[in-house]
Amino acid sequence: MTQLPEMVQALLDPKAYPDTTQGVELVQTQMSFVFLIDNYVYKIKKPVNLGYLDYTTLEKRQFYCQREVELNRRLCPDAYLGVVLVTQDKGDILVEGQGRVLEYAVKMRRLPQGAMLDVLLAQNRVSPEMVSSVAKIVAEFHRRAETNATISTFGSLDAINRNTEENFVQTEKYIGITITPERYQRIKDYSDSFVKHNAALFRKRIADGRIRDCHGDLHAAHICFSNGICIYDCIEFGDRFRYCDVASEVAFLAMDLDHYRRTDLSGSFVNAYIDMSQDDEIRELLNFYKCYLAYVRGKVESFKLDDPHISEAEKTRILAVARSYFELAESYI
Repeated sequence: MTQLPEMVQALLDPKAYPDTTQGVELVQTQMSFVFLIDNYVYKIKKPVNLGYLDYTTLEKRQFYCQREVELNRRLCPDAYLGVVLVTQDKGDILVEGQGRVLEYAVKMRRLPQGAMLDVLLAQNRVSPEMVSSVAKIVAEFHRRAETNATISTFGSLDAINRNTEENFVQTEKYIGITITPERYQRIKDYSDSFVKHNAALFRKRIADGRIRDCHGDLHAAHICFSNGICIYDCIEFGDRFRYCDVASEVAFLAMDLDHYRRTDLSGSFVNAYIDMSQDDEIRELLNFYKCYLAYVRGKVESFKLDDPHISEAEKTRILAVARSYFELAESYI
């Protein structure tokens, strides 16, 4: 693990924050440094270009921080407080301070970790009624979500083929590491074949207005059962990852529930969504999108293996998670 940047090290000091806190916890993703203090969370984007996102300039990071707040207020309005400055003044690096602007950060209320769906799943504390409640919120969100001619193009065969092919190109370097050559080829062949043989269905989805501005990253770690249900951390860095068939969004959480070995809850979620939306065609698309999105999760975990700021011990865990998602993707064929 390489040494953390100077600014990140400075923000591990509780004195860097405007609010009194007992300590600072740092959590990393491949694209962000996330600082958790007693009551708030500050999320700073890494200056990286990962191909599917570009945060390489301060102006871009400011723009995407603002987009993150705007888009996430759709499903979690009370948690997203705004975009704040990280500054340097007389040698001190401060959050919400004065002086030269070093970075921008998304400021959130800290949600209770014990109320997160992934944590509750690990504790066997999730009921069919809870996932049905999530389904109701997601179905209503999709009903109101924007759609137009531009958004609908992201449901075209060209767009779907582009997304699936991008998956395979971006994971070539991980063949033999997180995915076997045989699994890679079998999933690729299935994806290509499904799109080819279901062209009419994909076109009908566009005609029926099923391509919407969705959340784009609907999995268990992004759902919190606190003061209602908060669904947060949607994709802000690329519209094409949010502009998708609502069936894909439903498949994302259903796949993640499968990953937690709760196929019963996965089925309850899908059934409740279909009951509320009357969108029975989802069943025809479910395994295709589950396969695609499990593969996406395996890919994203694989990317973390290249991050110099993540420890080797953590990468050992990441390796196992990535492999499990690729295995799950193959199971849907």
